[in-house]
Amino acid sequence: MRAMQLTAPGTLALRTVPIPDLGPDDLLLRVGAAGICHSDSYVLGLPFPLREDPLTLGHEIAGTIDSVGSAVAGRSVGERGIVYLCWSCGECRECLRGNENVCLAAGRVAMPPCPGLGPDGGMAEYVRIPARSFVPIGDLPFTQAAPLADAALTPMHAIRGARDQLWPGATAVAIGIGGLGHVAVQLLKATTETRVIAVDVSADKLALATECGADVAVRADDDTAAAILELTGGRGAEAVFDFVGSDVTAKLAVETVAPNGAYRMVGLAGGVPGIDSGPAGGPGLPWGATVRKSYGGTRSDLTEVVALATAGALRVEVECFDLAAARTAFDRLDAGAIRGRAVLIP
Repeated sequence: MRAMQLTAPGTLALRTVPIPDLGPDDLLLRVGAAGICHSDSYVLGLPFPLREDPLTLGHEIAGTIDSVGSAVAGRSVGERGIVYLCWSCGECRECLRGNENVCLAAGRVAMPPCPGLGPDGGMAEYVRIPARSFVPIGDLPFTQAAPLADAALTPMHAIRGARDQLWPGATAVAIGIGGLGHVAVQLLKATTETRVIAVDVSADKLALATECGADVAVRADDDTAAAILELTGGRGAEAVFDFVGSDVTAKLAVETVAPNGAYRMVGLAGGVPGIDSGPAGGPGLPWGATVRKSYGGTRSDLTEVVALATAGALRVEVECFDLAAARTAFDRLDAGAIRGRAVLIP
C-alpha cells in the first residue's frame, strides 16, 4: 500500500509499505480520507524522530472496515466509520468513568497512544486500529467525517468542560478560526444559546466564522481586548476558547475572560498566559476564573459530534488533496492558507 511517512525530521515521503497484519482485537480500515492537523505539522517540525522506523502520519481517519480480527465481536466488513484517536486501555478508573483521553496507562503525560503520533496513522491506503476505537458514521461522506476525529472532537470537549458558563445570553469568544475554531463556532451555536465572538488575524477566516454562525467578528490587533470588553460591558466573556495558544492569544484570553469565567487553552503554540497569585484586576486573570488545558476529547464527545454532523447541524469546511500532494497541503497549512481543514484522499 502507499503511505505518507515521516522518514527523518522534516522529511515526508510517499512510500510503498506492507499492508498491516491484523491482531485478534484489531480492525483493518481501508482509508477513505485523512485530515491534516497542526499536531501533524508540529511532529513534522520536530528536530528528532518519534521512533526509529518511518512513521505514517495522520490521526483524523475515516474509512471502511476491510477485515476484522478473530476476537472482535459486533463489527463487520463494509461498515463505515471514523477512528477515535485516544487508544486508551479501556479498563482503568478514568476510562471506566468515560475520561479515556486521560487514561491512567498514559501516566502523568496523560496522552494515550494516538495514530500518527507513535502507532502508524491514517495517511495511507490502509490502517490497523483497535476495534474499540471504531465509531460508525452511517452515510456521512469520508471527507466530512475524518476531521470530526479531532477538529470537532477537541472543541466539543473544551466546550463541554465549560458548560456551566455557557448559559443562555452568555458570551463565548473563539480565538483562531482555523480547522478547530470554525467548527467550535458551529458547536457553540448548535449546543448553547450564547453570543459568539470570533477573533482572527485573517479577514477571510473571519468571513468563514460569520458563515458558521458567529454573531460578531473581531480582527485581531492591539485593540482586540478593548473591543471585546466593550462588547461585554467591561466585564469580559463568560468563556474564552483559545485555538492558537501563542503568547499573544493567551494574554488576550486572560485580559478578556470574565470573573468566574472559563478560559480553555486548546492551541499548542506554547503560549504563557502570565497568571500570578496577586490581587485580580486590570489585565490580570479575574477572581473566580478557571484555566484548563483541554486535550482531545472522550468517546462520548466524538459520538455527539458525529450525531450533529449526521443531522446537518455541523459541517466542516475542507480542502481536499491527493495523498501524494501531502507536502503541498502541509506547506499551505503552515502558511495559514487553508480555509477550514486540509484532507488527504488516498
